[in-house]
Parts: sequence; C-alpha cells; structure tokens
Amino acid sequence: MSRANTRVVKIGNRVIGGGNPILIQSMTNTKTEDVEATVKQIQALTEAGCDIIRCAVPTMEAARALSGIKKQISIPLVADIHFDYRLAIAAIENGADKIRINPGNIGSRDRIQAVVDAAKERQIPIRVGVNSGSLEKELVEKYNGVTAEGLVESALDKVRIIEEMGYDNLVISIKSSDVMMCAKAHELITNQTDHPLHVGITEAGTLYSGNIKSAVGLGIILYQGIGDTIRVSLTGDPLEEIKSAKRILKTLGLRKGGIEVVSCPTCGRTQIDLIGLANQVETLVQGYDLDIKVAVMGCVVNGPGEAKEADLGVAGGKGVGILIKKGEIVKKVPESGLLSVLKDELDHWGK
Repeated sequence: MSRANTRVVKIGNRVIGGGNPILIQSMTNTKTEDVEATVKQIQALTEAGCDIIRCAVPTMEAARALSGIKKQISIPLVADIHFDYRLAIAAIENGADKIRINPGNIGSRDRIQAVVDAAKERQIPIRVGVNSGSLEKELVEKYNGVTAEGLVESALDKVRIIEEMGYDNLVISIKSSDVMMCAKAHELITNQTDHPLHVGITEAGTLYSGNIKSAVGLGIILYQGIGDTIRVSLTGDPLEEIKSAKRILKTLGLRKGGIEVVSCPTCGRTQIDLIGLANQVETLVQGYDLDIKVAVMGCVVNGPGEAKEADLGVAGGKGVGILIKKGEIVKKVPESGLLSVLKDELDHWGK
C-alpha cells in the first residue's frame, strides 16, 4: 500500500494520507503544565517548519493545560498518553486534535472503549503506537525475540481492537531503534493495512548518531513510497528535529522550497576558512524562502566549475573571493566580504 493509497485522515487543520504531502512532527520537551513555556516552544517549532506538534500528557493538569495551549498555536496538537485512560479522555475534552495511545498499556477493554467513544464523538484520530521496547511477551516468545513481524502483528492487533469498537479513524506507528528492523516492519505492514503511517526511528540518539540513523531509516522507508508523517527523534533541541526532517524530505525530492547549500570538502588547495564560511552561509540562508541552490567552494581553481549547477555560489582564494552566478564569475571581492555580498544577492534575488 503506497502512500498514495492510504486513507485520508484529518488532524486539526491539516490532512495526511492519500498522497497528501508528508508532514513533519516533533514533540515538546517543556512541562506541558507550563502553558507559557510550551506555547513559546511550539511557536518556535512552527516557524522552523513543524506541521504537527505532540505534547506529553502525564498528569491531569497537563491534560487541562492543552486547552490554553491550543488557543495560542496554529498547528494541530497531539496528546501523548501512556497508561491512564482518564488522561486520554481529558486530553480529548480539552481540545487535542489527535491522541497517541498504546492500547496495550491503557488497560481493560472497557477503558479502551471509553477512549474510543470520546475520540469518535469529536471525530479526532487515534494514533496507535507500538515500539520494539514495549512488544508483548507472547509475541517476543512467538518470534524468538523482538522482530519486525512481531511489531507488525502487535500493531495490527491493536488496530483490530479499535476497529471492532466501531472506529477506524486511525494512524499507525511502529517504531524501533533498530534501523533495519524498523524498515522491514514498514515494508511488511504496508501490504496489510491502508491506514496512514507515522514513521520514525525511535530513541535514535544524539544529534550526531540520531541524524545518521534517522536519515538512513527514513530514507529507506520513504523512498519506497511508505509514510505519511515523520519525526526525527533526537536527544537535543526539538528545533534540530525539524531541520533534519526538512533536509531528509528535500534530499528525497519529497519537499520543495528553501535554499539548499552545497559545499566542497576541504583539501590542500583551500586557502580560506571554508568550514567557518560554509557554516555561516548555512545559518544565513535559513532566513530566506527561496527554492535555489547555493554553492560554497574552497578555491578559485575548481570553484566556478564545481558551482556551475548552483544558482549562486562563492569561492575563496588567498584573501580574495569570487561571486558566481549560474556558473559564471560575476564579481571579485575581498575574502572578508564574501558573506555580505552573498547576502545582498539573496536579498535581491528575483527582483
């Protein structure tokens, strides 16, 4: 079941599935009970390109805080619930646009039914989440360990429980910190359901290892046409998750817009602080909504040739730099002026 054929699900003012654009999710790391801090973080994430935000709801106070948060944000709000079905119902009553539960830890069938009834009444979707760390003992035994097959069976069991309760407004997530297991699980489940899939590598790790694991895992999955929303899970500032998710989608050709920076690796010919310049350019371009490619090259020997596929480029020599447009050298400037010349070009691009 490719992404184009999954069901369309409405989450607040956004839709996923049915070939709609893949949306980027993140999760706040503030205390949800602190409305002001949570709103501030959500607004920053929204500005960075976050499409859907999830908040942990560990207490009744957090569930009630959702109402105040909702009034001050513009993107859909997902409530993340574990164990206590009453928190799920309270989150729904306080305006959550979607809830994330694992029916396996919510408790008895009656309690799951109560949550499903509340979601059904307001027509908000339920994300059924299963991950490798919480796979049922019987499935671990059946498959001789935690496996992709076990993850899929667990998720589909949970989906069946909710569908039998008369509700099918669902999103599925099956996450593992094992990249290849996660990829295989998605390949298996996509042939067995048409519910949209939320994709991510769980507990991926720090900025360095987490980005690599997420890029590889999401790359394998998304390249096959699987996945309707994504989250890059990083141990760090959630803003980094958004930046990484956008880059992954752009690299796969699944999202347009925003400046792409290409830069050469340093070599013995480099006579400028290329690493510093490339990082400055990367920071600079985040403020522009232009769909162009900018090249940062370390020498004037190969710079113009290597930058010819870029719309705009700079290359540095010893104390001097050049500005390149569409592969042609258009200006020579002192090395110290490269960044400001590039900024000026971006400011007037297309005008």
